[in-house]
Amino acid sequence: MTHPVTEPLFDLLVVGGGVNGAGIARDAAGRGLKVILVEQDDLAAHTSSASTKLIHGGLRYLEFYEFGLVRKALAEREVLFGIAPHIMYPLRFVMPHEASLRPAWMIRAGLFLYDHLAHRRSLEGSCSIDLRTHEAGRPLDPRYLRGFEYSDGWVDDARLVVLNALDASERGATIRTRTKCSALHPTKTSSGVAIWSAMLARADGTTETIAARAVVNAAGPWAASLHDSVVSGKSRHGLRLVKGSHIIVRKLFDHPYAYILQAKDRRIVFVIPYENDFTLIGTTDVEYHADPSMPRIDDVETRYLCEEVSRYFRMAVRPADVVRSYSGVRPLLEDESADARAVSRDYALELQQTPAPMLSVFGGKITTYRVLAEEVMDRIAPALGCRARRWTGSSVLPGGELLRSFNDFAAFVNDLERRYPEINVDVLHRLARAYGARVARILGESSDSHALGRQIAPGVFESELRYLVDHEWARTAEDVLWRRSKLGLHLEPAGREAVGEWMTSYGRPT
Repeated sequence: MTHPVTEPLFDLLVVGGGVNGAGIARDAAGRGLKVILVEQDDLAAHTSSASTKLIHGGLRYLEFYEFGLVRKALAEREVLFGIAPHIMYPLRFVMPHEASLRPAWMIRAGLFLYDHLAHRRSLEGSCSIDLRTHEAGRPLDPRYLRGFEYSDGWVDDARLVVLNALDASERGATIRTRTKCSALHPTKTSSGVAIWSAMLARADGTTETIAARAVVNAAGPWAASLHDSVVSGKSRHGLRLVKGSHIIVRKLFDHPYAYILQAKDRRIVFVIPYENDFTLIGTTDVEYHADPSMPRIDDVETRYLCEEVSRYFRMAVRPADVVRSYSGVRPLLEDESADARAVSRDYALELQQTPAPMLSVFGGKITTYRVLAEEVMDRIAPALGCRARRWTGSSVLPGGELLRSFNDFAAFVNDLERRYPEINVDVLHRLARAYGARVARILGESSDSHALGRQIAPGVFESELRYLVDHEWARTAEDVLWRRSKLGLHLEPAGREAVGEWMTSYGRPT
């Protein structure tokens, strides 16, 4: 150990800007701690923007007896709807019955459990449906006569991460994107107290050294390697990296329902309305041993998803129909499961008290990120002398304040249409979904068509881009078009290039 410490001292250093890291930083800042979060790339650059974008209990996990995880996720589903009503909303799922894979009684039993494992306040229960008369039956192969319907929820996953980081920042946390924790070692203060010294390497090549009384390792796929490089001895919890890939095609149906399909190998494939004009299909489960930052869908995965959907729908889906794909590496808790789909989606926390407190997060899923953050802080806060209580379950994320003035999201949008009659309705709806009550910070007080400033690309205006750079850490066109929004799906190459040129010319520092 070296001493004395001269660099800036934080209470908590959070390594990792995915949903867990951002949620932990928010919780810690709200408890009054001096927090710094560092992320080597953009917020939600990896796993947290590559999900199936669902807030769900995990119906399929019941088959693997993960009752505790499902109960926790179902209870949390209701909490999340309450704190982020702009980026989350209920979604009804239809499961066509494939008798050769699972008998009807098994599905009914699973749905009964799903309805009753946790209290439901806002969501409808499950039911059996006749696909010959149900709206969701029309796009399906006519051989599917019977199905089941149940509720879960949709989330804009990348925006969930950004909003947690934004709330953390507004509560005093320091958020450093494109900043890698390149070295971490124990040291001492001048009074002999053990703390951590961290070297932070920025994207521009400069470095900075900071000190922290405790560290949370929320590095996702890199969590095990970070733990083992800092703490003597390997962690008790290994990680199993599993690649999940999704494809996006032009929309396959015009109704609001999503589908959960039973694949021939007993996996589950989701087919979800996406961005108004598209359909999202996923996911795969493939063991992954390469660089976690560079996952790519392969031809086998693409064919698999197309073939499984084509078994159910009247209109076949072919690889040539794919307009975009994305893949993420899920850091799952290592277990003895031979099949990647059976690996637990639960999480484990490992706290080392010496030489200074360091807590590592292994596993997890987006639905349980907030309760994970609570558990992290409950375990590490005592070492920091922090006695503040849990608070995040009753405090809305930025933009969620809309429910203070309106009964529901639709009433909020109706009010925006009245206040801004000259702004394109589709643009207004998109902004309302993304920013909620904070949309006024983009639209301003003017009600005319100049409120958004110059149009940089179809539907993309200077006012929004400035807001994303100034307040949400956006630095590149990719940050804007594929994470803070999904506008990249709707723009031609020239439009995407125009956004990139504007971002470069705006010239905010990284």
